[in-house]
Amino acid sequence: MTYLKVEREEEIVQITINRQDKLNAMNLDVMNEFISLLDDLEKDSSKVIIITGDGPKAFSAGADIEYMSSIGPAEAEKYALCGHEVLNRIEKLEKPVIAAVNGYALGGGCELALSCDIRFASPNAQLGQPEVTLGICPGWGGTQRLLRIIGPARAKDLIFSGRKILAEEAFSMGLINKIFPSESLLAETRAYAKAISKNSSFAIGISKMLVNRGTDTNLDTGLKLEIYSWAVCFSTKDREERMRKFIAKK
Repeated sequence: MTYLKVEREEEIVQITINRQDKLNAMNLDVMNEFISLLDDLEKDSSKVIIITGDGPKAFSAGADIEYMSSIGPAEAEKYALCGHEVLNRIEKLEKPVIAAVNGYALGGGCELALSCDIRFASPNAQLGQPEVTLGICPGWGGTQRLLRIIGPARAKDLIFSGRKILAEEAFSMGLINKIFPSESLLAETRAYAKAISKNSSFAIGISKMLVNRGTDTNLDTGLKLEIYSWAVCFSTKDREERMRKFIAKK
């Protein structure tokens, strides 16, 4: 890996975008490394994934504008397809993914955070979808995930204005789950990830799928899928062992 630093601590994997000189903007090389890494993470023994950016200035400033300035519609479509592949795979990964947002998370950087399950931020975080200021619309899922997380009215506000919002406003919108001091953001995120890792990976994966599917289906279908998934959980040794221990302890 050239642009992604990967650190493993027990069952937690921290991925750091390592392009500090470019504010951790994601070019095709970064995205190809993400795809290769996600292939491994789908099969390894890790339980929780953390994504962050190198340095205090940026989580990710988004897509590579220098590259985009010189391409046409066909190349732009390929670039967007690659971005969608990365973010869709993060969203569909059976393991929980936490974004630790330090500094700028703009455009594709905000969209990367949106694809994660949980978003923590430092007070200096700035989030936004400024694409319209460059003559384009969000292209890595921002128009779809943002409205599902904060609602269509607030999504339109951020997308139409292209404005950046600070962590406090992002928190008030529900875009950020919690704000931690800059110096303890990663430590707090790892502590949270460690707590999650003690729970049933199978049950968490099933629950993530149910919540994700629930945003795109009607209530009756979602409830039927939940009943089926609940029943499947009772087929696992993990469930049997956890319940046995609970009863013994009680």
